[in-house]
Amino acid sequence: MAYVPGVALLAALAAGCSAGSDGGTGDADSKPGSPTATIAAPGKYRTLPAPCRAVPGSTLKDLLPGVAELSRQQQERALRGSATITYDTDRRVGCSWKSDAPDSSRNLSIDFERVVSYDPTVSDDDLARALYVKKENAAELPGSATPGLAPEKGATRSPGGEGEAKGSGRSGDGQGSAGSSASASGTPGAPGSPGEELRPRVLSGLADAAFLDDLLTRAGSTAQHRTVSVVFRTSNVLVTVRYGEQPALVTKVPDSKELQDKAQALARKLAEVISE
Repeated sequence: MAYVPGVALLAALAAGCSAGSDGGTGDADSKPGSPTATIAAPGKYRTLPAPCRAVPGSTLKDLLPGVAELSRQQQERALRGSATITYDTDRRVGCSWKSDAPDSSRNLSIDFERVVSYDPTVSDDDLARALYVKKENAAELPGSATPGLAPEKGATRSPGGEGEAKGSGRSGDGQGSAGSSASASGTPGAPGSPGEELRPRVLSGLADAAFLDDLLTRAGSTAQHRTVSVVFRTSNVLVTVRYGEQPALVTKVPDSKELQDKAQALARKLAEVISE
């Protein structure tokens, strides 16, 4: 008869241990201030557009005037563009185009980068924002509080707040025209001048954040080459548009206003393409 109480005692002990174990876990989880795992939200975009098909043919013909002079077969080849070689097309893609006309050559390139954070505490958007700020700082826009990288040797921001190198300015009215000769006097683009709106600057109304850079280069006795860059961020995607011109004549300065207007218009179209 002593065996039965022993069995009952063992059963009671087992039940008590089980209950104690559950209760202990619940108490630990309910303690205030206990750490909880927080995973940052993923980015809005999971894919990227096909870069060489992102720009309409009519837009390319406007950006690349020399294409209109080519035969139909040559036009198709030129408008097809050259895809950028990348190792992960889910993360980065790009395309470039070039045209040659009797008076100048034009080049265009676009780059899409989808930012992915592998840190569960940092969201894709936050990482993309940090990378964008780094690019903006590196551009050394006039008035930028954070200095970035030094510009390429022999290059000038155009029109810049500190003036341009001799032979790389614009006409005094700040509007300019294709074929206008350089002005060696004055400070084009200085605060209060007519060309101030053409200075490298932060852009408003384009995606989440955007800036424009304008760089004029000249090597020796060769013609001057102007490159306008528009960089913008939309959620976790960074986009860079580069549009440049090199006139055939060494005395000719590429028109800053025309290049800036067209580069901005294309950037806005690409922002719409990404959002579709």
